[in-house]
Amino acid sequence: MYLYYDSRTGNVERFINKVIQITGWTAIRIQEGMQITQAGHLVTYTTNFGKVPDKTEAFAKQFGELLYSISSSGNRNWGRNFAVAADKVSDHYAIPLAMKFELSGTMEDINQFIDIIKNQHYDSKRGSEKLDIA
Repeated sequence: MYLYYDSRTGNVERFINKVIQITGWTAIRIQEGMQITQAGHLVTYTTNFGKVPDKTEAFAKQFGELLYSISSSGNRNWGRNFAVAADKVSDHYAIPLAMKFELSGTMEDINQFIDIIKNQHYDSKRGSEKLDIA
């Protein structure tokens, strides 16, 4: 399983590190100009009270067809803008929404993410229509 992630403050990276410790999945931090050939899941953060990070936007635009799902970290203090980057990327690039979690996530969030990715992304032609549960 491949996870592609964008992290600015370290919250998403901490979340990803916990996931790979449990699963052994491959995690790759997205960088400008990178190329990918393996399909996977994108995990990002929400910035500036509801903005999609630029690197995330460019990555989703270029590799959207290879992405099974999008998940996002956020801060519940932002109300309706909590982890809204996932909603925006999902809507704009037709990438199914897997989940939203606060900051670096709790163990419950991590286990839920693993369950969603392991058990719910194989059910459609894209591999993840069933994911829209966030």
